[in-house]
Amino acid sequence: MMQRAVFSRGASLAPRSAPLLMRLDRSMSSLTIPPPAALLRPLEVPNRYLFGPGPSNVPPRVLAAGGRPIIGHLHPEMYEIMNDIKKGIQYIFQTENNMTISMSGSGHAAMECAVFNTVEPGESVLVAVNGIWGERVAEIAERMGANVHRMVKTPGQLFSNTEIEQAMAKHKPVLFFLTHGESSAGLCHPMDGIGDICQKHNCLFLVDTVASMGAAPIFMDSQKIDILYTGSQKALNSPPGTAPISFNERACDKMFNRKTKPVSYLLDMTHLSNYWGCDGQTVRAYHHTGPVSGFFSLRESLAILAEKGLEESWRQHKELAAYLYKGLEDLGLTLFIRDKDLRLPSVTTIAIPKGYNWRELLVYMMKNHNMEMTGGLGPSIGMVMRIGLMGYNCKKSNADMALHALADALKNCKKSKV
Repeated sequence: MMQRAVFSRGASLAPRSAPLLMRLDRSMSSLTIPPPAALLRPLEVPNRYLFGPGPSNVPPRVLAAGGRPIIGHLHPEMYEIMNDIKKGIQYIFQTENNMTISMSGSGHAAMECAVFNTVEPGESVLVAVNGIWGERVAEIAERMGANVHRMVKTPGQLFSNTEIEQAMAKHKPVLFFLTHGESSAGLCHPMDGIGDICQKHNCLFLVDTVASMGAAPIFMDSQKIDILYTGSQKALNSPPGTAPISFNERACDKMFNRKTKPVSYLLDMTHLSNYWGCDGQTVRAYHHTGPVSGFFSLRESLAILAEKGLEESWRQHKELAAYLYKGLEDLGLTLFIRDKDLRLPSVTTIAIPKGYNWRELLVYMMKNHNMEMTGGLGPSIGMVMRIGLMGYNCKKSNADMALHALADALKNCKKSKV
């Protein structure tokens, strides 16, 4: 009986299915691009020591969080996770700002969000350039039609508060950008007093902490920073792809009283503030599909930092950096930032050893020690090598491995006579 039922059902479907099958056959036979052979093999990813400026290695707990089952990006449980993330960002930023969210993208997304929402075409923007991140912000602002003024110094140099105020008086900007942790040079720039100068000149103060957040002290509210952002992939222990950002009331007043719409729909804070429940509305409307797994990971990384304590994280990074500095100097290497109080704890820069090809040193360590370190970036290319020990990688045992790999590379890589 069962066989007859199956046959009868199939026979009744056959006349209706035949044209469809013929169309499928024609469609399949007309394919000119075969399945990629590479995708018919299992995914293989090497397990490496990521001792460069980021991304850094991610702890198993965060990896496990990212592997949790997907839920809808508009589900109540997702909103609860986003609320947890908001509170975590307020903690690490040391801010009470309501307008605190995470971007669905890397630190560049937060960088563009800050500029696109607070600056309108033709307005004046002042950018401190002492590494690659100032260069990036200046280009972003120019692309959206701002009148950009650059304060330029060589990588690793500081801008005095007097210099900043003089430039503000001259150019009358609506926004001033400064990098707290300039990872391309290894500099941690002082912040005190700059927020007061910006308020005096009716200018918003925008700060990049992608490389410093969680590793070096920063206080958004007490240092009067109007807009602060960071990235997930460095001392925050999370995979790349999410970027916390916060706006204070001064910044909100500027960006929500614009004459023109922001140039980006995706980065428009009018919509993002609603998506993150920051606009006072009872209903969160669909704007975009957020990176659900990325938010799981970010929430877990913020939980780890909250459990450890922000001040303890700062202490660990400072102490390990000091240990690394001594080890590097014992190898005869020169630290690029001479003043130890201005060094970025998460990313240490050394002057390229005389007589060596820095690329050969890096390739040797990758090949023989399965370890990533990097050269300079942007204007610091050819000037420095960079070692990053941050977040999960902030351990003495990792510093010892890094020093051993460097010593081995210096011993075995060819050195010129010059």
